[in-house]
Amino acid sequence: MTNPTDPGSRRKARAIADALREQIRSGALGPGSVLPTGREIAATYGVAPRTAAAGVDILKREGLVVGEQGGRRRVRSVRRITWNLSDFERGERRDSNARDDWATAIQEAGREPSETITRMVKPASAQVAEWLQISPGDEVVCRERVRSVDGQPFQLSVSTFPGTIARGTLLDEDREVSVPGGVLRHIGHPQLRVRDMITTRMPTPEESTILQLPVGTPVLIHVRIGYGEKFPVRVMTTIAPGDRNLFVYELEV
Repeated sequence: MTNPTDPGSRRKARAIADALREQIRSGALGPGSVLPTGREIAATYGVAPRTAAAGVDILKREGLVVGEQGGRRRVRSVRRITWNLSDFERGERRDSNARDDWATAIQEAGREPSETITRMVKPASAQVAEWLQISPGDEVVCRERVRSVDGQPFQLSVSTFPGTIARGTLLDEDREVSVPGGVLRHIGHPQLRVRDMITTRMPTPEESTILQLPVGTPVLIHVRIGYGEKFPVRVMTTIAPGDRNLFVYELEV
């Protein structure tokens, strides 16, 4: 019996993964397509079934292929959302008493938004203090959201506000709050400008669990600092799976 751990078998498994990956990238195997069975792959490439399975496992670790009950493998299928960050929270916000600007945009795209919210009061970390121009350890109010689209988690977002402006307001309530024009404007501290920073990295184990990420899926990190008239009034950090989100900016030049 062929040993899939020997160098020759590993090379063959990688070659199978490369060939199937190219079929996925070219569209020959489209999203949701069922992969050939292990026996079919083994026969096509002239390898042992265990080597064929090892090749498919490489694609599974990369997040390109997912398993399902019964042992079959499918090409991962995800409907991305387009998040226009140049429109988000800009000018005439689309908040209502029922939905915030993000959820309204998702609904306008024909998708179904939902979210769970956890509110916390805690000392500011060094990084948050730098962003909000306060001292480390100062009290801040955090509102953590798991944002879902069509029942699937798409973003983990944490908005943090200085306690000096948030305590005792709608932002301090442990529930969803949304008002026309945005809550910050409602409490007298509107955002007048924002600064965005975007990076990428691999998720933490906790993020992978919350966002239900397949192995090998990177995340986009979007940090938006909102400035009021005299000082920052909020920093929002959004962790977004790279395969579920398309960030868009439209700028006049």
